[in-house]
Amino acid sequence: MKKTILVTGGAGFIGSNFIRYVFERTGFKGKIVNLDKLTYAGNPENLADIAKKFRGRYVFAKGDICAHNAVLALMKKYCVSAVAHFAAESHVDRSIFGPKDFIETNIHGTFSLLEAARNFWAGRKDVRFHHVSTDEVYGSLGASGKFRETTPYNPRSPYSASKASSDHLVRAYGHTYGLPATISNCSNNYGPYHFPEKLIPLVLLNALEGKPLPVYGDGLQVRDWLYVEDHCAAIWRIMNKGRPGATYNVGGSCEKKNIDVVKGICAALEALAPAAANPTLGGREYTDLITFVKDRPGHDRRYAIDFSRITKELGWRPSVDFRSGLRKTVSWYLANGAWVKNVKTGAYRKWLDKNYKR
Repeated sequence: MKKTILVTGGAGFIGSNFIRYVFERTGFKGKIVNLDKLTYAGNPENLADIAKKFRGRYVFAKGDICAHNAVLALMKKYCVSAVAHFAAESHVDRSIFGPKDFIETNIHGTFSLLEAARNFWAGRKDVRFHHVSTDEVYGSLGASGKFRETTPYNPRSPYSASKASSDHLVRAYGHTYGLPATISNCSNNYGPYHFPEKLIPLVLLNALEGKPLPVYGDGLQVRDWLYVEDHCAAIWRIMNKGRPGATYNVGGSCEKKNIDVVKGICAALEALAPAAANPTLGGREYTDLITFVKDRPGHDRRYAIDFSRITKELGWRPSVDFRSGLRKTVSWYLANGAWVKNVKTGAYRKWLDKNYKR
């Protein structure tokens, strides 16, 4: 528990929550090195309090996982013995209109990181490389059934194709070189520090500003939702107790239609910040803002996760139900107006440009 963990993409949504979880909830006594390129969704402000509270044990390093020599030097400098690989381009819409960055970061970046780990660890077995992936690699489900670890891959967007490729690379390095690696494929995460391009924070913040709440197509697409802290607990369990070479699906046991998620956000807002007290709404209800828009290309209809393997082998299961998780999420955004303002106005980018030169 005094080892050094390299977390890639630790200034992003799930990565920053993972670092926070490990330091504050697990009794971990070692060091975490956060390697992040600080693209548009990377924000060191997500961990400003952690940087102060765990000074000397938390290290931030601005860098690109594609830069093999720099990554290898970082691993050597801090004697890294575990990698938690979150760094990725992750927004499906962005991948549709600009796939190049997804191929570069998600595929080439993972290859670069694997090579650095293989070269530095040189056959060691007391190490761990954990790759965080998505359920989208499996494709789309019909009205029934769930994704299992044995489900054939069928990626249907540039994003999911790039993640499928990186999954295969990690497995190949485990099989060919004996790299002690594990993979987790998770369902949709939600919670604090989520960049407001994704469904829940986008709808939440639009509602507060009286803006339209966009819903793709008929809104009947189904996703499984997982509170981010539950996901972090699962990753930590896998890194410490998972079988090298194993893949674990991580889900929230919470299938919801997109339209019901949007209505749930409206209900949580009504309880915590009533529409009647919001002058931007002009007497409207939050649900009056729901606006159906043209569906995105290749939109998968349904995802659902069978996470029985991680439950049976490692004893993990989600602990936060959707209603309480959504209320926690809405409460966090309401209480952290400064963070929201900095992200929405782009002020955090000016600070980054000043403190972390490109």
